[in-house]
Amino acid sequence: MTTATPTVGAGVQATGKTTRVGRVRKRLNSRTATLVSIVIALLWTVPTFGLFISSFRPEDQIKTTGWWTFFTDPQFTLENYQQVLFSTSSSSGQLASYFINSLAITIPSVLFPTAFAALAAYALAWINFKGRDWLYIAIFALQIVPLQMALVPLLKFFSTGVTIAGVQVLPAWDLVDEQKFAQVWFAHTCFALPFAVFLLHNFISQLPSDLMEAARVDGATHPKIFRTIVLPLITPALAAFGIFQFLWVWNDLLVALIFAGGGNETAPLTVRLAEMAGTRGNEWQRLTSGAFVSIVVPLIVFLSLQRYFVRGLLAGSVKG
Repeated sequence: MTTATPTVGAGVQATGKTTRVGRVRKRLNSRTATLVSIVIALLWTVPTFGLFISSFRPEDQIKTTGWWTFFTDPQFTLENYQQVLFSTSSSSGQLASYFINSLAITIPSVLFPTAFAALAAYALAWINFKGRDWLYIAIFALQIVPLQMALVPLLKFFSTGVTIAGVQVLPAWDLVDEQKFAQVWFAHTCFALPFAVFLLHNFISQLPSDLMEAARVDGATHPKIFRTIVLPLITPALAAFGIFQFLWVWNDLLVALIFAGGGNETAPLTVRLAEMAGTRGNEWQRLTSGAFVSIVVPLIVFLSLQRYFVRGLLAGSVKG
């Protein structure tokens, strides 16, 4: 009876890899790394905590003292939230309706590019067709195009349509009021697709080829492979992109202001927060409560998808 013995080269390679991993792990678990992590966490958390405290302080205290004085002279008020959420004044409130507008803009602007990019990434990774590599390079190159360069052509596309050689190929959209949400969805989807396809393609292309071949042998078509095999495996990547896209769209001011306008029917929270600053930027008591209202939803989204987000960032970083 013979037994297989590992080669010397393989043993040295495995030992070297283990040693490198051990060194990295030791450094990350050191006291210095822990201290640095605590300092970074404090730098990120303290401003948010200060914003939260300030949102409950009276106007005179906010404008005359720092938020840290709350611990020596604690005073609470809900008037700031009452003003920004439910006040009928055009200069201080109605934030609740803008909050709904932000949700109406953000949710489809995340779902559309995620769905289209997942389909495109699968096709570019596992379907052979002529010009596939050049198409992927073109999509990758679109990431370097500044967003501002596409605003005017896209706005012209919405307002006048597409005309080729004097022939009207596509008509103007001519949308009004809440219909303008479609323009914002279209714009955010176009701007997000290059990065989304690039990110998801890197995940999908790393899936085991044996798994795909076994599914094809069993008679599975591309739609079935994508639905039953690929989608469950790329859930961390989808969540990672979804968080990035959600934060980008939720905090966006430029795209929504251009394509949706600044009216009450379509303007998001960011437009209203800019208006609430006042002509001289001195309405701090409303800004603190309004800003904290605007970050509640992104915080909930991030915390609820955090485990998927971390898995998505780490996927593919180690093999074997």
